[in-house]
Amino acid sequence: MKFKTIFYIIVMTLSIATQSSEKQLPPCPSSPNCVSSQAAATDADHFITPFKITGNVEAAWAALKKALLSQSRTVITNETGDTLHAQATSLVFRFVDDIDTILDAEAKLIQIRSASRVGYSDFGVNRKRVELLRSQLQQAHVIE
Repeated sequence: MKFKTIFYIIVMTLSIATQSSEKQLPPCPSSPNCVSSQAAATDADHFITPFKITGNVEAAWAALKKALLSQSRTVITNETGDTLHAQATSLVFRFVDDIDTILDAEAKLIQIRSASRVGYSDFGVNRKRVELLRSQLQQAHVIE
């Protein structure tokens, strides 16, 4: 009985230790209506550079939330200590885009993904959204 218990504890410990502790954004679909900082750097349609934090991590995270909320028709729908999910709704057709972010405090990075829920092309809206956020955070002097 003791052997089974010890064996079980060892197996569970090893399985937990081998799981990646690094959080991942959902992958982009093959359609060009998504950008992600965790897409392959060779994927020009989907890759966008993550936000490199220059100062205080908490200040950068707070500035990101403020910048997101300053965008029209954008609401934060879910937030944990190091993840954030927001939704942006288009004005005319009411299409919803999802914005997901992960704070990697150790690496001083904010990983980001912006994607349309429906359709094929977004006419560059998601890339423009992320670049606008980048610009706002640069003006706040919290990222490079």
